[in-house]
Amino acid sequence: MHKCTIFVGIDISKDVFDVYNSEEGHQQFTNDVSGFKSFTKVLTSSHWCVMEATACYHYQLALHLFQKGIQASVMNPLVIKRFIQMKLNQIKTDKSDAKMICLYGQEQPLELWHPAPEYVEECKMLQTVTQLYFKQTTAIKNKLHSLASKGHKTGKTIRSLNRQLKHLQKEIKLLETEMEALIKTHEPALFTKIKSIPGIGKKTAILLIITTNSFKDFASSKQVSSFLGLAPNERSSGSSVRGRSRISKTGNPIVRNHLFLCSFTASVHNPQCKALYDRIVAKGKSKKLALIAVCNKLIKQAYGISKSGLPYDKNYVSKLS
Repeated sequence: MHKCTIFVGIDISKDVFDVYNSEEGHQQFTNDVSGFKSFTKVLTSSHWCVMEATACYHYQLALHLFQKGIQASVMNPLVIKRFIQMKLNQIKTDKSDAKMICLYGQEQPLELWHPAPEYVEECKMLQTVTQLYFKQTTAIKNKLHSLASKGHKTGKTIRSLNRQLKHLQKEIKLLETEMEALIKTHEPALFTKIKSIPGIGKKTAILLIITTNSFKDFASSKQVSSFLGLAPNERSSGSSVRGRSRISKTGNPIVRNHLFLCSFTASVHNPQCKALYDRIVAKGKSKKLALIAVCNKLIKQAYGISKSGLPYDKNYVSKLS
């Protein structure tokens, strides 16, 4: 498939990144602009770099390679971990990991990495900070409740906590307003259409758009469900193993929680979701299972709207139903 390609495995950390390919062997560079420049000097158009998505440490290198026109793939760390286990490799060092990532590139099909649009990255940063502030407001509310239960309802401590709570709530509102403005500027039509789905509100529509890059990175709604951790994992083997099916929970927990809350409204006011919910409950299945199915139905509806460009139709009946 890639006869003329030289695969380069990269194991990246905070300060350095280790590199391995079959021609030059092992090398190490600093994880900064200087290191990136030194690394790209030894690369040609025949090289294909493969690395793991390691929190925030891989992004600048991947972006640098993309800007220089060098082929690169960013893999899910779990995929690389399973590959290394499959090869029965017992050595765990940065050097050995770079070599195994290189081997993965040689043996497995890869997809080229490309950065998300700038507004999506900005929205992700805003969402991350917003979530941090939400956690802080929860901590302050819990502290106020704890003090109130002890009879402390006034005083300097209470006033300080209330001031901090109001400040955080104000910042959250400002950040959410900025996210909405960015989405309305770059994806106004899709934002309006997804909001038209009964059960999906403004915040969930924004989260779906920025998390999936407007659904452009997915070939089906099932891929989106799997990415968000809502795909069911069935555990069965032969006649004796019958594990309980559960969702994978490998995706963004914030989006997953918002969709689950949306499922309560959708199971009542969204005709297709209501029919699905009622059908599952009528079979004797749990209500939670039915609500998770509704979450996946909402994803399917949002995905269908994004690909077709058509508005939500309450009378639409899928040919696959």
